[in-house]
Amino acid sequence: MDAPYEKNRISGWRKRLFEVIFEADTPAGKWFDVLLILSILASVLVVFLDSVRSVRAEHGQWLYGLEWTFTLLFTVEYMFRILCVQRPRQYIFSFFGIVDFLGVMPTYLSLFVPGTQYFFVIRILRVQRIFRVMKLVQYLDELQLFFRVIKASRKKIAVFLVMVLIITVIAGSLMYVIEGEINGFTSIPRSVYWAIVTMTTVGYGDISPKTGLGQALAALLIILGYSIIVVPTGIVSVEMSHQYPAVKTRVCANCGTESHETDARYCRMCGSQLP
Repeated sequence: MDAPYEKNRISGWRKRLFEVIFEADTPAGKWFDVLLILSILASVLVVFLDSVRSVRAEHGQWLYGLEWTFTLLFTVEYMFRILCVQRPRQYIFSFFGIVDFLGVMPTYLSLFVPGTQYFFVIRILRVQRIFRVMKLVQYLDELQLFFRVIKASRKKIAVFLVMVLIITVIAGSLMYVIEGEINGFTSIPRSVYWAIVTMTTVGYGDISPKTGLGQALAALLIILGYSIIVVPTGIVSVEMSHQYPAVKTRVCANCGTESHETDARYCRMCGSQLP
């Protein structure tokens, strides 16, 4: 357990509050997490409904009231989390701490910047706590592995994206020269937009070449788009093959738990010494 979430140095009501909010192993903690997840989903549904004009026109006041009710509840919960942890600063700047903060801020910001309340949906990230409730914590190791792979591959992926950007700029510029404004390619930025849409094989169809040379260039770009799809997949796959053994080589002889780091000395589940 991370340092800011330790409870061995807190006591009294803070310790009891900590057990309810941060520990899903207790009945109270499990019920708290279940109710929290249901509240998060309900609050996101409220935002979705509020974005529908016909629903907002008929039930706007109710939706506005529910939005503020959820915001106030989550604000109180956020404050309780800060009060009961051993190191509030570390919690506030942790991943979940930032997500919890962003989950309550949009409604307050909407008082000054209309429309920002729709960023309320960012609190859907908080549903990740369902991993603790449903005893799926071991899958978080796989999530951490994924992030490590992406971080290790970031330079190769950046080079790949730069090359794709260069290709789309060149193709868009060529199409602007070939087709011109008469065929809908009114500017180089719009032509680059067409190249990106074509290269990603999305093909909205709002712009399309009319000349033979333009259609030939479009066909070449589509084929090129299919061929480069495998590039980022290959980069991530190779890096994952390098990272995966480092995570899966340590297995506890006592309980059989896997996913220990290579420098781990004791099992994270039962505490037995690792071989």
